[in-house]
Amino acid sequence: MQKSPALLFFFLLLAALSGCASSQRSAQGPALDKASSGLSYEESARQQAPFERKMLFSAYLTLAVENPDSANQQIAKIAEKYNGYINEIATTRAIIRVESGQVDAAIADITTLGKLRSKNIVGQDVTEDYQDYQIRLENAEKARNRYLELLNKAETVEEILKVEKELERLNETIDLLKGRMARLDHLETFSTISVELRERKKPGLLGYIGLGVYHAVKWLFVRN
Repeated sequence: MQKSPALLFFFLLLAALSGCASSQRSAQGPALDKASSGLSYEESARQQAPFERKMLFSAYLTLAVENPDSANQQIAKIAEKYNGYINEIATTRAIIRVESGQVDAAIADITTLGKLRSKNIVGQDVTEDYQDYQIRLENAEKARNRYLELLNKAETVEEILKVEKELERLNETIDLLKGRMARLDHLETFSTISVELRERKKPGLLGYIGLGVYHAVKWLFVRN
């Protein structure tokens, strides 16, 4: 007995949904995903081409300066000098991004603008996150290809709408994953430098007199 076209399409849709469900489990959690070969998500990930470590570096500086506004202008020029850009500029704070290969030189330039009070450089390893996004993206793209095949076989408006709804959801997932990967790529290329600016207090007249007395007394008791 021959199967009707609608019944055949129903079975094809079930097969695609099964494949898509596997892709969706991958997007929800690594432990739930099963590759077509029967491997677990972790085993499938290990068989991928080896990943280079993907590190994101951020520097945090505290700088005492005479004029924060002037220092901000200089920091903006430093960002441009090292092929970077301004992420945020406020009265007492500046955040810039510069090419990662030149972050040390940029920090050295910034420290010439005042007296360095503190410096902290932090590295974040996002290799596993990036690899997870890539595997989920590949699964979603495979599922989309299966639905595109189903769309060509759909014969009724109802069948077409069902497939198009799944395609729309998959396209949103693919765009989201690509966006996350692109952001990590960008943050790897451009390191972040955050600078907290503190205005250096100038002593008044009596303050200068006090400093002079201090240095004179210090000279009497401490000799090189």
